Amino acid sequence: MSDSSMSSAHTQTHYVSAAPFDPYAAESDFGSKGSSFSQASQLRLTWWRFKRHKPALFAGALLLAAYLMITIVEFLAPYNVHTRNVDRIYAPPQSVHLFHEGAFVGPFVYGRTMSLDMDTLRRVYVDDTQKVEKLRFFCAGDRYHFWDLVEMNFHLVCPAEGGTLFLLGTDRLGRDVLSRILYGARISLTIGLLGVMTSFVLGIVIGGLAGYWGGWFDLIVQRLIEVLHSIPSIPLWLAMAAIMPADWSPLVVYLGITFILGLLDWTGLARAVRSKLLALREEDYVLAAQMMGAGSARIIGRHLIPGFLSHLIASATLTIPGMILGETTLSFLGLGLRPPITSWGVLLTEARSVNVIALYPWLLFPVVPVIVIILAFNFLGDGLRDAADPYK
Repeated sequence: MSDSSMSSAHTQTHYVSAAPFDPYAAESDFGSKGSSFSQASQLRLTWWRFKRHKPALFAGALLLAAYLMITIVEFLAPYNVHTRNVDRIYAPPQSVHLFHEGAFVGPFVYGRTMSLDMDTLRRVYVDDTQKVEKLRFFCAGDRYHFWDLVEMNFHLVCPAEGGTLFLLGTDRLGRDVLSRILYGARISLTIGLLGVMTSFVLGIVIGGLAGYWGGWFDLIVQRLIEVLHSIPSIPLWLAMAAIMPADWSPLVVYLGITFILGLLDWTGLARAVRSKLLALREEDYVLAAQMMGAGSARIIGRHLIPGFLSHLIASATLTIPGMILGETTLSFLGLGLRPPITSWGVLLTEARSVNVIALYPWLLFPVVPVIVIILAFNFLGDGLRDAADPYK
């Protein structure tokens, strides 16, 4: 080393802070301002980790908005779910405009004229650019029964007086596709929650008893799960759905489909619960609870299940999409929900014909919310799984 470099090394100054040492200063940056990582609860740590997963955070906000939306779907839909516009059958979607001939008008759609093509027997709709139909907001429109309790006619948006507003087109009966998608969300989204509740009750109870007791009960449960896994899903769904009589009311059919989906989806959760309890039942605190006289139900419910509750929450967010797809599949095949109940699967039955899809592609719009909700639940499940992992 040269003399000049050695000289510069000896003359280098060092800075020592005289401020008091705060051992939690670096940790407070992990969570909210003024919060300590080492002193935070497990729930707060999970929330901090979850906030760092931006796709999961956005998916959670989207799902929250969707479930809040279904509570006021009658107000949000432009038309009643059963309203028919017989002179607007298979009408294509209308575009919303803001400017007309260079002047700002506000949200409006152009009026339409309909003619029949005698060569193809198709209805041809042409926008009349001289007929401006300005949209009305917070207005009186089609009458409906809010939650089947109170008769109202108040809507977020309505067509102009004597005009139409078909943002996603109409179906073969002239019913607004957008309004029917909004009404269908109430059934398709809630059937996943109710199905998961049924699945979780069966999976936690059966899997918990199998993992805690073991022995012959565990052997029977594992063989039953293997038998159910060996049967293809769709034929099993069809067989269970075919059991329900055709003269049942729509509400009973809805509850029956929910129970079927939960009855066939508990096996995966039961195996996960069993494997967790096989490992946790040997812990010292379980032995202490047994020596104090606690029963099996109390030990499982108060000591074992809370130990992996975060795993169950993540499993629920990944199970609900399967329930939604199951209902959509059964309804699309004609063995699930049936009209007058409106769900996304029931709406997709309109698009079973290739000719209909080729001529009226907007009837496939109900598949878009299915894809969006499935992806949102998957992103949310990934974020919750990573946030609940204590080793991350």
